[in-house]
Amino acid sequence: MNPAYTAAEVAHLVDDAEPALVLEDAGVAALASVPDRDFADVAIGPDDLAAMLYTSGTTGRPKGAMLSHRNLASNADALTTLWGFTADDVLLHVLPVFHMHGLFVAVNCALASGSSMVFLPNFDVDAALARLPRCTVMMGVPTNYTRLLDDARFTRDACTSMRLFTSGSAPLLASTHARFFERTGHTILERYGMTETAMITSNPLEGERRPGTVGFPLPGVGVRLADDSVIEVRGPNVFTGYWNRPELVATEFTADGWFRTGDVGAFDADGYLSIIGRAKDLVISGGLNVYPREVEEVLDSLDGVVESAVIGVPDPDLGEAVVAVVVGPVDPEAIRSAARERLAGFKVPKRVEVVDALPRNAMGKVEKAALRARFGDRFTTDI
Repeated sequence: MNPAYTAAEVAHLVDDAEPALVLEDAGVAALASVPDRDFADVAIGPDDLAAMLYTSGTTGRPKGAMLSHRNLASNADALTTLWGFTADDVLLHVLPVFHMHGLFVAVNCALASGSSMVFLPNFDVDAALARLPRCTVMMGVPTNYTRLLDDARFTRDACTSMRLFTSGSAPLLASTHARFFERTGHTILERYGMTETAMITSNPLEGERRPGTVGFPLPGVGVRLADDSVIEVRGPNVFTGYWNRPELVATEFTADGWFRTGDVGAFDADGYLSIIGRAKDLVISGGLNVYPREVEEVLDSLDGVVESAVIGVPDPDLGEAVVAVVVGPVDPEAIRSAARERLAGFKVPKRVEVVDALPRNAMGKVEKAALRARFGDRFTTDI
């Protein structure tokens, strides 16, 4: 569990998961004084439960995604091969280990390949720069890379031992992709996964890593788009279901067994997948569909915009109005005017809010629920 959780959040998950044992900080420290004990191996099969990770719960109470040994092993095998891991690699690990990315994607690639790992307690620019010369691979989230780029010490020379940087858990801006290559000569490999599926797609190790895309389906993994462009997945990586929530099988899986990710995507002519946004984040304004990611890409390309997040808020006339929350020294009306030149009128933000920073969770994802809570009354009350 995330160590930043409150007592109430911990209590909810413990009550739901019904664990036989819970370790807290004091309990872990006390283990140092416990005499060595013998533990007998337990016979398990590939479809037995290996781990249960709780989803973020942004659209309701958290759900425990049940992951089997087959789910985790198949993903580790695929990624180790796809990303060229060998026993000679040294992974710089800077990710939280209460999350799929750090706990299983990073650690399992090291375990499956017999490589070494430099294990930092968290991401720190100074610590990362000090250890990069010892490492060959780094897995990070976009925020890690933007913070490295903000430090003048992060140069080509600092990366001479590195062969691969990967990014996930949140969208990587095309501008960050370009800045990173210009500074280091390395092209970040972006991929796509979920708690319920581990990794689904990846840009290639050899070949074009296309900015703004998450590449191709992993071997043995099927990816298709439903009529509403929601991404559906099938394969040995897909979880077995939600703990104590059998009723969700009917809503989260199709009749023919594909998992509905809730992400909206598109394939380009060459088969690269792009993530347009979350279906739950879809804004329906005046009966017309607006995908926030499309608007965000336009806004992020404008002068002065550091980053943006687009949400829908209640509007008495349109049902929902498009609102952009922007970081950067910008004039809201100038942003709207520039966006109008590149977007259909119904996609142009009806209002632009300027903030110092976007709220993010521990993995760097923008918390749009928090933005909707903060700005949701803009068209329903006088301000």
